[in-house]
Amino acid sequence: MRFEVRHRDAHSAARTACLELNHGKVLTPAFMPVGTNATVKALRSDDLEALGINLILSNTYHLYLRPGTEVIRKFQGLHRFMNWNHNILTDSGGFQIFSLAPFRKIEEGGVHFKSHIDGSSHELTPEEVVRTQLILGSDVLMPLDVCTPPEIDRTRAERALELTTRWAERSRACWQSERLPGSGELFGIVQGNFYKDLRTRSVEQITSLELPGYAIGGLSVGESSTVFQELLTHTAELLPASCPRYLMGIGTPEYILAAVEQGIDLFDCVLPTRTARNAQAFTRSGPLSLKKERNRLDDSPIDPECSCSTCRSYSRAYLRHLFKTREILAAVLTSYHNLHFIQDLIRDTRDAIQVDQYLPFKRTFLERYSRDS
Repeated sequence: MRFEVRHRDAHSAARTACLELNHGKVLTPAFMPVGTNATVKALRSDDLEALGINLILSNTYHLYLRPGTEVIRKFQGLHRFMNWNHNILTDSGGFQIFSLAPFRKIEEGGVHFKSHIDGSSHELTPEEVVRTQLILGSDVLMPLDVCTPPEIDRTRAERALELTTRWAERSRACWQSERLPGSGELFGIVQGNFYKDLRTRSVEQITSLELPGYAIGGLSVGESSTVFQELLTHTAELLPASCPRYLMGIGTPEYILAAVEQGIDLFDCVLPTRTARNAQAFTRSGPLSLKKERNRLDDSPIDPECSCSTCRSYSRAYLRHLFKTREILAAVLTSYHNLHFIQDLIRDTRDAIQVDQYLPFKRTFLERYSRDS
């Protein structure tokens, strides 16, 4: 892996960089669409390529359960299995285990849980999570961590932090001993819930492992935007400037722009494609609900300023009709538009950073963007 910061905005922590991984270079800031089950829902690989996307996220928990490592090994990795010749970051599955599994037990050794699919019992250790991602052929691997909900007490938050650190140490040892030439890079995850001093401690412990990159976990989990901003700012400024910084699980334009301002390089979220499947489209004037009656006779595109193939070819009225009749094409067209919108936003942020105009760009964008479309 090679990471080169190319420009730092003169008036904020925003920066542009180039992250070189096994399957090509990624210009940052960069948004990773989520392909949980080895597919970004409703889109083909060539759709993503047409959008200029060359880094996606997939999920170890889901792929471990289905189709299973035996199938992925047969195809020499996830890239060939899903016909994707670009980079893949795989989440460890920790969040899914804690949010989806109907039964879970956290122990020093790892996590015992029952599958949300069929109720079968499983155990995953930090080492097994790393080995699974090595089989997947991930370009970036994430270690098993302990995800905590908002508003837990300090004692629970501290215990989760310390266990996350011990698991990270074990993950690093396994990755160093079992990786082969061409294997992906292991990033660390900072936890600490909503306690600033615990966040500081977690950064100190995780960065002491000297991993290639670092992620901020446990934000955007239901807290207020004020608390999100406060903890993001506090945590991001503690991370090494020479390494890629990844904020896990954000995908609204407001949160993306807040993350970029604090020097975050990578982010991911299901939101652009999930909301698309539920008839909500991004526009420069804010989210648009395509099912609303006011779109029934509207022959304009989703966003008149968008150049994507959906906006060039289809009207709001037609898309409303597709959603009302439950046609699959509705999800396809709107998902493509939403990711195109995010890609445009990301490119614009990089351009603004390069000329030290990030803060004016952010302010102008958000002044127009609203939730009243």
